[in-house]
Amino acid sequence: MARTTTHYVDNTRFLAEIKAYRTACNKAKRIKRPIPNLPEYLGKCFLDIATHLSYKPNFVAYTYREDMISDGVENCLVYFHNFDPEKSSNPFGYFTQIIYYAFIRRIQKERKHQYIKYKCLEQAVIAGGMYTESPDGAHIQADTTMLEFDNVKDFIRRFDDYTTSRKERRKQAKNEKI
Repeated sequence: MARTTTHYVDNTRFLAEIKAYRTACNKAKRIKRPIPNLPEYLGKCFLDIATHLSYKPNFVAYTYREDMISDGVENCLVYFHNFDPEKSSNPFGYFTQIIYYAFIRRIQKERKHQYIKYKCLEQAVIAGGMYTESPDGAHIQADTTMLEFDNVKDFIRRFDDYTTSRKERRKQAKNEKI
């Protein structure tokens, strides 16, 4: 008995829908009509690919997974016209790569935002912006408890080291070109 596997995106139907939509778009351009809306099936495929990719172990733990999925679908829509059915018959793989790199960009963006928040918090403590009073009201001291939460100092140090090494690599690459 032959076993059939059911995938969440049928690559052959996905390709056929892309071809049909591209044909409709080309026809609309020729007769100077507005480009038709993307078929629901294609949008559903983009969303399914992004959602299932977000369940992979390297993406599942992020709290901003919904933002990652949204970015992935948005990038699929933006770069949809770059897929050429004449060159490739694997739209699933093409759009999975687009979504994957959208996820990576979102993670980098969120890490940068997290770094900025932590760095501002660190500067506030250093500058004396965060104080707590003792129960008797006699002593005022800087509140450094937030800097020890979730290894904030370690995160800041690693991010600084990473950005410094990237700058050095870029500088070295620039010097090698000259």
